[in-house]
Amino acid sequence: MSTRIGVLTSGGDAQGMNAAVRAVVRTGIHLGAEVYAIHEGWQGAVDGGDGITPMEWDDVGSILHRGGTVIGTARSKDFREREGQLRAARNLLEHGIDRLVVIGGDGSLTGADTFRRDWAGLLAELVDRGEITSEQAAAHPAIMIAGIVGSIDNDLVGTDMTIGADSALHRIVDAIDTLASTAASHQRSFVVEVMGRHCGYLPLMAAIAGGCDYVLVPEIPPADGWEDDMCDLLRSGRAAGRRDSIVLVAEGARDRHGDPVTAEQVKDVLAERLGEDTRVTILGHVQRGGSPSAYDRWMSTLLGYAAVQDVLAATPESTPHIVGVRHNRIAQLPLVEAVQRTREVASFVENGDYEAAVTARGASFGDMYAVFERMSRPPSLAESSERMPRVGVVHAGGLAPGMNTAARAAERLGLTRGMNIVGVDGGFPGLLEGTVRDLSWGDVEGWAAEGGAELGTRRRIPTEDQLYALGRSIEKLELDALLVIGGYNAYRAVHLMNAERGRFPAFDLPMMLVPASIDNNLPSSELAIGADTALNMAVSALDAIKMSANAARRCFVAETMGRKCGYLALMSGIASGAERVYLHEEGITLADLSRDVEEMKAAFRAGKRLYLTIRNERANELYTTDFLARLFEEEGQELFDVRQSVIGHVQQGGNPSPFDRILATRLVTHAIDGLADQLDGGDREARMVGLVDGRVTFASVAHMDEQLDLENRRPKKQWWLDLRPALAAVAQRRPTGDEASIPVLRAED
Repeated sequence: MSTRIGVLTSGGDAQGMNAAVRAVVRTGIHLGAEVYAIHEGWQGAVDGGDGITPMEWDDVGSILHRGGTVIGTARSKDFREREGQLRAARNLLEHGIDRLVVIGGDGSLTGADTFRRDWAGLLAELVDRGEITSEQAAAHPAIMIAGIVGSIDNDLVGTDMTIGADSALHRIVDAIDTLASTAASHQRSFVVEVMGRHCGYLPLMAAIAGGCDYVLVPEIPPADGWEDDMCDLLRSGRAAGRRDSIVLVAEGARDRHGDPVTAEQVKDVLAERLGEDTRVTILGHVQRGGSPSAYDRWMSTLLGYAAVQDVLAATPESTPHIVGVRHNRIAQLPLVEAVQRTREVASFVENGDYEAAVTARGASFGDMYAVFERMSRPPSLAESSERMPRVGVVHAGGLAPGMNTAARAAERLGLTRGMNIVGVDGGFPGLLEGTVRDLSWGDVEGWAAEGGAELGTRRRIPTEDQLYALGRSIEKLELDALLVIGGYNAYRAVHLMNAERGRFPAFDLPMMLVPASIDNNLPSSELAIGADTALNMAVSALDAIKMSANAARRCFVAETMGRKCGYLALMSGIASGAERVYLHEEGITLADLSRDVEEMKAAFRAGKRLYLTIRNERANELYTTDFLARLFEEEGQELFDVRQSVIGHVQQGGNPSPFDRILATRLVTHAIDGLADQLDGGDREARMVGLVDGRVTFASVAHMDEQLDLENRRPKKQWWLDLRPALAAVAQRRPTGDEASIPVLRAED
């Protein structure tokens, strides 16, 4: 008998659970196992019968875009009792299941580990009661478990994100954006209550992404007199030009004495002390529902894929793992230790040890709270007699959603470091012409949520014969430093200016590059501002394409942007459930296409109604999207028809996603602080700021070309290429013979 794996979702649902379930089922089948769905959480194991059903490949088709969990979830009271666990063990044995992938919160995973530890005793009791044979017990002496955390709260210590958190953040930020427009129209204040229990991740990140005025989180309760501080801050914000005020309150917020702080309480304070027309909005379970974000699809797919590999490799002596995420890589965490550390945070908050609670959340939590404090407080009106360094902010290259967020962060954070931020209109051509404007705190109000680029951007960069004029313009504008936010062309421009410092002394000033490109093809940063928004736009378009194709037997050939970098193509392929993705990094051969046509025919003959292929726009100069569509149409004959769709510039449009807003703020914080330190210390090195292995780092522009494949305009090393095996596992029923695995970070890494 082949290995049998059970998969269940337990506790509160979270967007992205379906992606994880789909990945578990398909990866298990791909690797030769049989997979069973345990419905309604642990209750399905207790009830048996229809509560445990075998899953086939197509049973999990077309579920990626759906919220909730298609196999149901529940908090089972029966499973908490010994009798319920005995029934669950017996029912699992009847199906030959001795490996489980459990998707849920800390309570569900704790129950899973208790069940694992008690397994031998449960079987012995079942044998004594005559409900199973000793042979059955001997055939399954242990149950192996892998856990995946599904929780919108993002409260698991040791992992960067849990399933559902990014989607919940989308819901909250969408609500804030919507409320901001009506609040500004009436010059009104809103108090918004956000979920998260004892974890302040959602309200804090939503406050940063939504450009809110004040936030209350459990881990950092406000000091005594917080009511006065909040009112003073909102009052000064209005004086600086804000027409609306938004305060976020975590559902578990409390003051320094441990007393709850509610949204109604905050509303009353604002109404009484400011005379504000204030409204309360409790978002509630809206945060838990709806279609998952692109991140919650592709990352949940990777988690399900890795969990199957983990549980298949496990032995009775193995330490059970939670499969989580660190730095966009799969990480294995000891299950018991991770759950214990997570529960400690709630006790830290309960006991008033707030410093320990913040530390447990990770360094970035406290750092981002400090950033929010800096950005939300308008500057004092007292004028300084000292000259403030003038820092020019320039956009360059293609448009990337989040550029406005980055420029806003630069202005507000620059003020806190004593800088005069000068906005350059129209990219480097604008800098050449001297088209600039001094930015104030109020000038950038509302930019956090806006797509496009208020300062404008151009792909055109200075040529060698324009360098003298560019230098003269920098001198005339009395710029002391440059902050350049943009894509590949921006990097080439700063690299050229840095190389020509010997001939043009005006370029001998601190220059900082901030990565912003939907192509995600920049050196010294694993992620660029705008890439997540573009991915979400692409996935939304692909969802619509799939719905249209479901009405017929159809193959769709969709084209994503990215030039010769396949990031958008691969990640949208994983997130949308594509059967095939064509990348420039891999190339396309006639043999590939011949094999794909045969697989396509076999799939449609077996009853498939939709076959989605995604092609990076420059995967091959000859095998174009139109060529692929014509080829598949000809070979499909009457079996299926073919349509093509070039998603196009919709990927550059739309308001920036919460992730891109947070990334922009985080990178610009380090960029501004780095420039301030350089100006104070006389350091004039040109640098690139970026995200590497989860940390913000600086690299020298002088060494930029060492990291680049200059011919193809992309980094030589691209971390996301390691994720290709997961796509193969969930798209192809049978192993190809050259199987590889995604690298996994161990707990000690």
